Amino acid sequence: MDGQFVHVRHTRTIPGRSTSPTARALQALELIQASPGISADRLGAALGVTGRAARRYVAILREADLPIESVSGPYGGYRVGRGLRLPPLMFTSAEAAGLVMATLEGHRGAADVTDVVGGALAKILRVLPERVTSRVPSLEAAGEPTRHDHLEQLIEACASARALRLAYRLDARTSTMDVEPWAVVLRHSQWYLLCWSRSRDAQRVLRVDRVESAEPLPETFVPPADLDAMRTVEEHFSQGWRYAVEVVVEAPAEWVERWVPRSFARIEAIGEQRTRLVATTDEPDWYARQLARLPVGFTVVVGEEVRRAVAELGRRLLESTGDES
Repeated sequence: MDGQFVHVRHTRTIPGRSTSPTARALQALELIQASPGISADRLGAALGVTGRAARRYVAILREADLPIESVSGPYGGYRVGRGLRLPPLMFTSAEAAGLVMATLEGHRGAADVTDVVGGALAKILRVLPERVTSRVPSLEAAGEPTRHDHLEQLIEACASARALRLAYRLDARTSTMDVEPWAVVLRHSQWYLLCWSRSRDAQRVLRVDRVESAEPLPETFVPPADLDAMRTVEEHFSQGWRYAVEVVVEAPAEWVERWVPRSFARIEAIGEQRTRLVATTDEPDWYARQLARLPVGFTVVVGEEVRRAVAELGRRLLESTGDES
């Protein structure tokens, strides 16, 4: 919502209620955003007009330079293309209050108006009616903010595919590295920069609060195609620890993905019925307990420390049955 206005309203707009062409066109835009691929006939039905009239409202949006694309094929329709500058977002009071409370619960920088998330939250609170804000927890309960001095610069560099020279703090020392910034990700109230380090010739996930300076370089780069930034960051957290682990699970990969978070292991399909988990850990006992939660059989094929921890856990569980045999 950076750079956008957030409006709060107390009732929802009813499609088709207004006779203004501009209002109908904006309602059409909202419907296209909510249902990508919507046909002209479905759009018209939602607006309370004919399909032909709906096409006229789409034409009005296009005349305003909004990127409304036509989807080809027998079930084609309309969708919003890239580069759209959104009109003011519309929330009901309940939606805005729910967003505020979810942010307060999950982001420890929400109490600080200089924090990116905290600043957006403060804007929403300013326009909420008092009867709604009286039920919202105090901002002081949100915890300490996280430094993000260079966050906006990093986000802009990702958007423009501009290389950067970073001064990055590692414990008591600061190192300099040239990076290709791919994406900025917020995970568990911490901002991370996913990038390619030219200095190390390797993918890196850096904490934004440890970036001491960011200097733009003249070079641009081509980011990876179809990059899933959140997935890549999550998988990164399962690697780089002391003990290597490899586990074969007796279940298809699509099922294992439902049971295992990405930060726990990298998931690799072995045919159609088995899955390999590849990870590292500093805590074999904890890792064994997490494996024991799997509802199917598994085998630890790499990682003597985890294998011993699984055996010890199994022994303790057997003893808990009270059956000495």
